[in-house]
Amino acid sequence: MANTEHLALLQQGVRVWNQWREHHTEVSPNLSRVALNCASLREVSLNRADLSEVTLAHADFCMASFKGANLKRANLKEALLYTADLEESSLQEANLIGADLREANLSGANLHLANLATAILCTANLRNTNLREANLSETNLSHATFNHADCSMANLTGANLSRANFREARLYTANLSHAILYSADLSQADLREATFSQANLREADLREANLSLAILCVANLIGATLYKADLSRANLSMANLCMANLSHANLKGAILIGANMIGTNLYQANLSETMLNEADLREATLNGADLNASNLTMANLSMTNLSRANLAYSNLSHANLRQANLWEANLEGACLTGTIMPDGKVHD
Repeated sequence: MANTEHLALLQQGVRVWNQWREHHTEVSPNLSRVALNCASLREVSLNRADLSEVTLAHADFCMASFKGANLKRANLKEALLYTADLEESSLQEANLIGADLREANLSGANLHLANLATAILCTANLRNTNLREANLSETNLSHATFNHADCSMANLTGANLSRANFREARLYTANLSHAILYSADLSQADLREATFSQANLREADLREANLSLAILCVANLIGATLYKADLSRANLSMANLCMANLSHANLKGAILIGANMIGTNLYQANLSETMLNEADLREATLNGADLNASNLTMANLSMTNLSRANLAYSNLSHANLRQANLWEANLEGACLTGTIMPDGKVHD
C-alpha cells in the first residue's frame, strides 16, 4: 500500500513534491494503488517510485519523469504523457489505452502484456523496449523508433507504423494485419511467422530481414526493398510486388500465386520450388535466378529477362514467354505444354 506521508506530499502539488525529491534522492516513493484520476502533475519527478496498480486515468503527466518507476498493472487510460521520460520503467500489464505518448522516452521499458490500443506514440523512443504480447492495435506509431525492441507475439493490427524504425527489431509471430508500414525501416528485423495480411509496406526497407513462413497475402509491397531477405516458405499470394527489389532474396518454397511482380528485380534470387501460378512477371528481372522445380503455370513472363536462369524441371505449362530473354537459360526437364514461346509460337 501507499505511504501516506508520500501521498500527502504529492497532493500538495508538483513544486512541493519535486523540491522534496531533490532533498531526499535516496528515497523511493511508495504510491502503489493510489487513485489520482484526472490529476494535473506536469513535470512531476516520479523516478524509481512504486506506482504499481495505481489509477491515473486521464491524468496529465506531460514532461513528467518516471525513470525506473514501477507501473505494473497501472491504469493510465487516456493519460497525457507527452514527452514523458519512462526509460527502463516497468509497465507490465499496464492499461495505456488511448494514452498520449507522443515523443515519450520508453527506451528499455518493460511493456510485456501492456494494452496500448489506440494510443498515440508518434516519434516515441522504444529502443530495446520489451513489447512482447502487448496490444498495439490501431495505435499511431508513425516515426517511432524500435531498434532492437522485442515485439514478439504483439498485436499491431491496423497500427500506423509509417516511417517507423524497426531495424534489427524482433517481431516473431507478431500480427501486423492491415497495418500501415509505408516507408518503414524493417531491415535485418526478425519477422519469422509474422502476419502482414493486407498490410501497406509500400517502399518499406526489408533488406536482410527474416520473413520465413511469414504471411503477406494481398500485402502492398510496391517499391519495397527486400534485398537478401529470407522469404522461404512465406505466403505472398496476391501480393503487389510491382517494382520491388528482391535481388539475392531467398524465396525457396514461397507461395506467390497471382502475385503482381511487374518490373520486379529478382536478380539471382532463389525461387526453387516456388509456387508462381498465374503470377504477373512482365518485364521482371530474373537473370541468374534459380527457378528449379518451380510452378509457373499460366504465369505471365512476357518481356522478362530470364538469361542464365535455372528453369530445370519447372512447370511452365500455358505460361506466356512472349519476347522473354532466355539466353543460356536452363530448361532441362521443364514442362512447356501450351507455353507461348518468345517468338510467339505455342509449344506443343
